[in-house]
Amino acid sequence: MTTELQVHAVHEGGMRFTASAGGHAVTFDYPFRPDEVGAGPTPLQMLLMSLAACSGSTVALVLERMKQPFAGLEVDARATRSDEHPTVLTEIALIFTIRGVEVQSGTVQKALDIAETQLCPVWAMLKAGTPIAASYRLVND
Repeated sequence: MTTELQVHAVHEGGMRFTASAGGHAVTFDYPFRPDEVGAGPTPLQMLLMSLAACSGSTVALVLERMKQPFAGLEVDARATRSDEHPTVLTEIALIFTIRGVEVQSGTVQKALDIAETQLCPVWAMLKAGTPIAASYRLVND
């Protein structure tokens, strides 16, 4: 079974676009000068945000299903971008911070493995062309 996804993007001038899907809108921008502040994230930053949100929500779902009592979950995504055009991401690091007193390290690793290999579509698509390293730290508070 396939599902069609639709997005509509409107040019707002310069490198700025507003894209919408399902009643939600996001402004993308790509400033021409390094000192210029954009009106929104660049498309590559949004791609990293998508990966962080997709992998994080998947790990949270798996931990909940595994009855792990975590109190919080955060994901930091960092990437290296090539300097030559097209300026693609050449490597990505995902750092998961899981808060909770009784969270088990082995269970977190299993949740990460499941997110990568079975459930997170963004991770599955990106890893085919870009190395992604995932790590985690447990915070007992």
